[in-house]
Amino acid sequence: MAVLQMLSGEVAVADRILIALGGNMPTIQGPPAGTLRAALAMMPAFGIKVVAVAPFYRTPALASYIQPDYVNSVAIVEAADPPGALLEKLHRLEALFGRVRRDRWAPRPLDLDLLDFRGEVIAGTSPAGLAAGTGPLPLALPHPGISGRAFVLLPLQDVAPDWRHPVTGRSVGDLIAALAQREVRAIRRAEG
Repeated sequence: MAVLQMLSGEVAVADRILIALGGNMPTIQGPPAGTLRAALAMMPAFGIKVVAVAPFYRTPALASYIQPDYVNSVAIVEAADPPGALLEKLHRLEALFGRVRRDRWAPRPLDLDLLDFRGEVIAGTSPAGLAAGTGPLPLALPHPGISGRAFVLLPLQDVAPDWRHPVTGRSVGDLIAALAQREVRAIRRAEG
């Protein structure tokens, strides 16, 4: 399997928009990997051009109760929308695949997070919304959880190995090295 599926030409680092994809519940598209592929295929209808997609990873759920593993990836996309409008489109896509926001770590058919929008920095307005994981979240860039999530950083390193955190300047490799190794080892490439 190729490390990276490039769907069109290279995108300059300053123009990159990074989206995390994940899910752990089946949909009419099949298991979670099928749902992620279907969501990627639907993005152009929302004015989102998919440029590159990292391989899919299997990730243990973070919930305190038993639920299926997640399938995660990261995509580089292009869009003419400003960050807030793009995030709204991502939430509409999630809803089309059956996403209902309840508990923060609840099972979900599709989760689309705006990780980085051309290096812009936007402070979040409501940490309570992020903690609850319910309703539309306030826009914060880069995504507030990006630095501590192996399931985001590993595919991010595949698709954008030269990425640096817009606030701290730390490379994706440095962020991975700072994680607990048990978290990194728990994530594995998905088959097929």
